[in-house]
Amino acid sequence: MEEIEGGVLDRVPVGALSLSLTRSTIRMQHAPSWQVDKSNEVYDLIIALDGQGEYLMDGQRLTLRAGQAMLIPPHTRFEGWIEHCDEYIGIAQHFTLRAFGEHDLLSLMELRPIADLAPWPVHEPLARHFRSQSPPGSVTLPQHHQFMVLLNAYINAAFIRWRPDTAQPIEGTAGIDLAVMQAASKISAHPLDAAIVQAAMDEAPYNRDYFQRSFQKRIGRTPRQYQQFCLMERAMEYLESGHSVTEAAARVGYSDPYYFSRMFKRIIGLSPRAHVERLKISRSGQLFQFDEGEQKARLEGVVDEG
Repeated sequence: MEEIEGGVLDRVPVGALSLSLTRSTIRMQHAPSWQVDKSNEVYDLIIALDGQGEYLMDGQRLTLRAGQAMLIPPHTRFEGWIEHCDEYIGIAQHFTLRAFGEHDLLSLMELRPIADLAPWPVHEPLARHFRSQSPPGSVTLPQHHQFMVLLNAYINAAFIRWRPDTAQPIEGTAGIDLAVMQAASKISAHPLDAAIVQAAMDEAPYNRDYFQRSFQKRIGRTPRQYQQFCLMERAMEYLESGHSVTEAAARVGYSDPYYFSRMFKRIIGLSPRAHVERLKISRSGQLFQFDEGEQKARLEGVVDEG
């Protein structure tokens, strides 16, 4: 089984992000004579579906192939053309993505310009549907949700790190909200790193005690407690996929499965074995003959033998 990894935006509150598609989707279908030389005032995400396009951006020669996405930042001049195919098909979408209503979220990240939209067999049908259903002169609500899935896949694949030069205090609650969001993202993506909490705290542009209190107020846990919670969430995924308690413990850094079980119960509220038993009951379908209150009571009635 492949290692379970956290997404960059997985822990961002839903209400914290504001995605705006600033123009109708460009349904690319280019012949070998196609050329472009321009810049845009907003971000442009290009996804190749068939063929490939050649680009020059910031002095770097790039090739965008089917199954890949390329992000062009605002006010960045780029050139595009075709060399090795008869037809180049894809989509280009202009957009903005703001955090807490004020901050250009992508400008805070260091991203590779081109990344694979993996797994492509999952994202390809959505990308083709997005292209085929895009109206020529407007944008729709479903488009925003579909595009967010594709953009999130690009961010997860292209992400290198949060830019260290953006770690500076910002006035108002939006500043501390953003700093907590970044720290939570770093911790949830690397909970096995023993130094991740210290690094996240050091990079926050606020007094340490103030930041820790602010983190706990917004997340409900201290940074260290949050790291342990993220570890146990990963352990839950391993348990649910069929790993034994000992195997799950080892995968999240615990050599002693008994100590792991105690920590799991302290953080999650029930032992690893009880969690698996509850999952079996939930998956069996037998609960659906009862109303919601009875379902909850039966799940809570699982015997926790440790």
